[in-house]
Amino acid sequence: MSVAREGGTGESFWEPGHYSRTVKRIDDGNRLCNEVLSCFQERARIEKQYAQQLTNWSKKWKSMVEKGAQYGTLEKAWHAFMLAADKLSELHLEMQQHLAGADSAKVKHWQKEAFHRQLVGGFKETREAEDEFCKAQKPWVKKLKEVEVAKRSFHGACKEERAAQVRENNGRADQSMAPDQLRKLQERVERSSQEMEKGRERYEKSLEDLNKYNPKYMEDMEQVFDSCQDSERKRLQFFKEVLLDFHTHLDLSSVDSFRTIYRDLHKAIVAANQQEDLRWWHNTHGPGMPMSWPQFEEWFPEANRAIHRKEKCGQVVEEVTLTNILPSSGSMSHSSPPQDSGVKDYSSDWSDDESPRKCASGSEEAVKVAAVRVRALYDYLGQEADELSFSAGEEFLKIGEEDEQGWCKGQLSSGQAGLYPANYAVPAHS
Repeated sequence: MSVAREGGTGESFWEPGHYSRTVKRIDDGNRLCNEVLSCFQERARIEKQYAQQLTNWSKKWKSMVEKGAQYGTLEKAWHAFMLAADKLSELHLEMQQHLAGADSAKVKHWQKEAFHRQLVGGFKETREAEDEFCKAQKPWVKKLKEVEVAKRSFHGACKEERAAQVRENNGRADQSMAPDQLRKLQERVERSSQEMEKGRERYEKSLEDLNKYNPKYMEDMEQVFDSCQDSERKRLQFFKEVLLDFHTHLDLSSVDSFRTIYRDLHKAIVAANQQEDLRWWHNTHGPGMPMSWPQFEEWFPEANRAIHRKEKCGQVVEEVTLTNILPSSGSMSHSSPPQDSGVKDYSSDWSDDESPRKCASGSEEAVKVAAVRVRALYDYLGQEADELSFSAGEEFLKIGEEDEQGWCKGQLSSGQAGLYPANYAVPAHS
């Protein structure tokens, strides 16, 4: 039938039973729900593993950077990568929870509402679609079979009429054939021609009946098909919504906290200052370090005695050596103190009760140093409460000689007294 085989595929929807692909699509929809679940649950596991790997990576390298050779602001920038990894790990864990939790539950709930499994197997929706298609197609299939039967009968009659005609023609050409036999062949041709005409009439009549029923058949089939299309449309719309949900949870570029992570990381990297790091190294491990250069020291008997900074009569906190203590013995004449004892003056750090002179014998007395005006060569910011802070070029008084650690005691114009690195200042007149 030319209409049923339009396009030459022989698999037209209108042919008997070829609606089965539309019915099968219902079962495919249920299977696709399972595949979507499996797909994104696997992605959730990947996100969880990635989050754990980020955490492990951050923990490992945070320790290595802390113990490594890098220092200063660049070390902080390096550490910022590990901080960003920890925050990113949290975001991927949230993503995993969305994918494996709410998103998957949404698909399962819709699948349960859309597909109802029967006790005998299969789904209710599949069986209903199959029955509706079969009901719509059954009358048309019956007429189609009548057409096929009439066609075969007509084609058989045509074949028989053709064979009878050939036999008659051969009989006419055969001079030896009796007239009775030739007459029988002619009668056979006439009967065959009559049968062929009757077959043609039946064939045309059955085909006409089929074509008259075609509109009704097409209407019924399209009605069932539209019902299946509506169900499929709902599935396609739901899948689109689900995929958009997955996209929303996977697209970290739309998350403010994600953008903040890399914005802060960029700021930390840009904040790295090589000049500041080099200056820190210069002052901490280079020429900027304080140095107690060796100087001449007088020797005083029984004067090289170890006492402790911030001690209360024997309670040890920090040990220093006092070399400028004069003996109380009358046999020792008062000599001037050495130019540089090499000892840091900690007397300002002791209270009257904690003073080592009060804890030691009352006959010992510290040598006093004349104040000298000095000028700062560099900026210095005190790191401890007993250290001075000043700017390059500022002048103040030096009231204590440089100790063996390279520190002097000074007094600012504000009256504040404290310690400062000896090589950060020179006499003001120089």
